[in-house]
Amino acid sequence: MLTKRIIPCLDIKDGRTVKGVQFENIRDAGDPVELAKWYAQQGADELVFLDITATNEGRKTFAQLVRDIARQIDIPFTVGGGIGSVVDVEVLLQNGADKVSINSSAIKNPQLVEELSRHFGSQCVTVAIDTKYKEDTGWKVYTRAGTIETEHQTVNWAKQVVDLGAGEILLTSMNNDGTKAGFALDITGEVSNAVSVPVIASGGAGSMEHFADAFNKANADAALAASLFHFRELGVPELKQYLKQQGIAVRV
Repeated sequence: MLTKRIIPCLDIKDGRTVKGVQFENIRDAGDPVELAKWYAQQGADELVFLDITATNEGRKTFAQLVRDIARQIDIPFTVGGGIGSVVDVEVLLQNGADKVSINSSAIKNPQLVEELSRHFGSQCVTVAIDTKYKEDTGWKVYTRAGTIETEHQTVNWAKQVVDLGAGEILLTSMNNDGTKAGFALDITGEVSNAVSVPVIASGGAGSMEHFADAFNKANADAALAASLFHFRELGVPELKQYLKQQGIAVRV
């Protein structure tokens, strides 16, 4: 049985870790290098580092910061934000990233997914999907840090990028993000059951039970959280012990 993964997410803005609610009301959450080092020591399975303003502001992810973080940790490390080419990925991998996450650039140019997969292997390519539910449209994909609605229905888009070579889906419900009301189990389950690659549940974690639900009810392969971990409301070791007691396979 494959173990389920617990993944802290470091949203980076101007070199600092930040966290908001539904992509707004951003507040400081600490130094990313120190947080990354602490999470590795705590037993996190992986880390995700997203430069949340890179796409909007037309900047490239800070290679120096990636290098500084990579030097401090010994767990897999995914980097996203402003990635639009093979060269961008080469720079990040050379500086210590294990995987990359693309979002807006995949929507703008779906063939980028195929190109990156061909160059670096599908295991290196995570496609992040920001999704929002509305009564009249259902679950749709959003781009530009959740500010622009696209034409894509979420499940169909997930299947499309997997067909193009994505090795993993990072699925964030904008409705749930930062609310601590639980993951969006319905859409997470739909995507998990529709694709053949691992799906990371993101957006809404507020308790240990929410993680168990993501694994048991939505068939997620991993669960990601930010503020819950950053502000020490929940520790990775305690969470993993709880999941183990619930019969969920985790690396302790």
